[in-house]
Amino acid sequence: MLQVAGGGLVVGTGAVGAWQWLAPDAQEGGRSGEFTARPAKAAVSESFVHIMAHADDSLYFMNPELEQSIRSGAPCVTVCMTGGESDGRNALSRSPGYAKLPEKRAEFVRARINGLREATAHMATGDWLSPWTVEKTTLLPGFEVELQTLKAAPQVQLIFMELVEARVMRAPRKDSLRGLWLGATPGLTTLVPAASPVERTFQYSRQQVVDSLTAVLERYQPTVVRTLDPNPTHLPKQPHYADTPPVLRGISSHDHQDHTASAHFAQAALAQYWGRKHTRPTAVDSYVGYEVATLPNSLDAATTAHKIEILDIYGWADGRDCGDPAGCGDRKVGNRSKDTRWSDNLRHRATGTQRWVQPLPDGRLAAFAILDGRAQCWTEAKAGSGIWSKAVPAGGSMLEGQVQVVRHGDGTLRLFSVRTVLPAPGSAHRREIVTAAQTGMTPGGAPAFGPWDSLGSPEEEPQRSMEVGYPVAVVDQDGTVHVFVKNWDGGVSFRSGAGGRDWTEWEELATDSGRPVRVEDGLDAVLDAKGRLHVVAADTKTVHHWMSAGPGEPLEPAGPTRLPAATGPLTLAPLSAGGVRLAVRQPATARVVIADRQADGGWRVTSQVERIGGYGRVALAQVGSATVVAARDGKGMVRLSAGAGRPGPWQDGGVPHRGTAAIVQDAKGRPVVVVLGMDGRLSSARGTGAAAFTDWIAHDGSVNSDLQTS
Repeated sequence: MLQVAGGGLVVGTGAVGAWQWLAPDAQEGGRSGEFTARPAKAAVSESFVHIMAHADDSLYFMNPELEQSIRSGAPCVTVCMTGGESDGRNALSRSPGYAKLPEKRAEFVRARINGLREATAHMATGDWLSPWTVEKTTLLPGFEVELQTLKAAPQVQLIFMELVEARVMRAPRKDSLRGLWLGATPGLTTLVPAASPVERTFQYSRQQVVDSLTAVLERYQPTVVRTLDPNPTHLPKQPHYADTPPVLRGISSHDHQDHTASAHFAQAALAQYWGRKHTRPTAVDSYVGYEVATLPNSLDAATTAHKIEILDIYGWADGRDCGDPAGCGDRKVGNRSKDTRWSDNLRHRATGTQRWVQPLPDGRLAAFAILDGRAQCWTEAKAGSGIWSKAVPAGGSMLEGQVQVVRHGDGTLRLFSVRTVLPAPGSAHRREIVTAAQTGMTPGGAPAFGPWDSLGSPEEEPQRSMEVGYPVAVVDQDGTVHVFVKNWDGGVSFRSGAGGRDWTEWEELATDSGRPVRVEDGLDAVLDAKGRLHVVAADTKTVHHWMSAGPGEPLEPAGPTRLPAATGPLTLAPLSAGGVRLAVRQPATARVVIADRQADGGWRVTSQVERIGGYGRVALAQVGSATVVAARDGKGMVRLSAGAGRPGPWQDGGVPHRGTAAIVQDAKGRPVVVVLGMDGRLSSARGTGAAAFTDWIAHDGSVNSDLQTS
């Protein structure tokens, strides 16, 4: 075995190609960390695979969820697709003498690898110099990649493919991930980092990249795959690049072209993996990239500070010696993470919905989510039991993000989601809104559904359709179903269908005085007690509101809400007297804020709940006089609050979960909060009166063993 200690090479025994990276003081016992590694879970019910373009992507855009997964003890693997070699100068471009620095791409790539390894070791063990085993491995016959395994927590691994990067953020470049994805080049080469166990370059075709990522999925059988953003928002003003070949032309977005292409390769690999036999289903989360710099802060100060601490380790901000002459981190990041807006946000591209659980006519609850790109349905064994069936497929393919469920007057259900159509000969890469109607019940007692029908997109041009948001739907008093999405321009488009059939064409909601709005995704819509429709959406400054004058009337702008900025996703709940209640998160604090609009009045903020950190959409329900709220806290746990007329104190304890909690009333009128775990299983808590809830109950009726206090 080859070891690196104090900058020197130590040759030991061991497998050929396996190295060990040790700190300069590792032979004297190393440094004490702020915590020890959490042992690997004995019975692994969940595992995580992160697919990214560059070494710092997960630290900027997937944290704090990355760290929470690492700390859980579950297998946690990160795949870095490119070397991120840039110009090979390990310094900020504004540094004195920068232009005279030599271009050392192999060394810079190694420095970035070292930075990610050190940041990951810190997240897992508290010791940035905790040693790793470094070796070459094969994902695909004839190709080698670098594999690193953290010795103190061997369930934590890093895989480096080292494909060359685009080296520019947006300018079209043939030799790049995007060029390979679009077919502008038949192959993309790798580079060899300094002191790598992989000693030669390789040339990958498009399919070989897909096959390599598929091999990762087959090896680790993840329950959660995390990718960068496959659908970034376009720049308001499009740059012009002269002499661009037609195959490389396209819409420029806020994000890095490598980020987007890495997500597209991940989608193709997932589609291939889902078509093969595997042992457990996979959920997918995608994260907004550079675009977060244009949006309100979604993280509170404490979470941001901790995120920056980890990024400073990656950026070699303190200049400490790691024992590698190539460098101990990425000085292009350095200590500037505190100054960039990428650090104070975490945003999922799919904004979640709380309306994924609905009651069946017999009183049982039915829950829906997307696993393996298909809708899945769970049903209670009997009404009020909190014991859930195994997931039953509800159809669909290449669905993404979330399922929204509405209930017709006859008790049958209708599902809505988004489908990605990957590029193929004669078929453009695009996204479309899809829906499926319940046709009956299965012999096992689950709802059965017909085919997933396309509702198309408000954007006919395929590239523009990639930016259409996730659908929210509501059923009017006369049974008409309305579905709303954010469109390419940032407005709100909708279609309506009597009984979910005979759909109108896509139309755009009007705005005050015809002035365009540019909203974030994360809309919501409800029907109030008087039968009026309400739709809300937030831009970066305020919340916009549309409502109908009465049942069956068209939606019109309801005038300025004068509500402050929100961090994006909004949640509405109807009030008994005809008003509506809104739950949002406050920028920079992540505090849950409640605002009310009385039946014929204006909006006003009525309460602010105690700060618990966290991010993302808040679940909200009005159950009689009680206001029930469920939200993610700073540890990634779901927390509950209930009170008379307004939220009460947060209750102790919570469970890890994905997406947004659902709140629904059971057959006895009690509020039930349901969450989907990282293992693809449900947990629930049920109201017991006096603003109290039961313990969190696992899918099989046992008290959830993952319960944690905050």
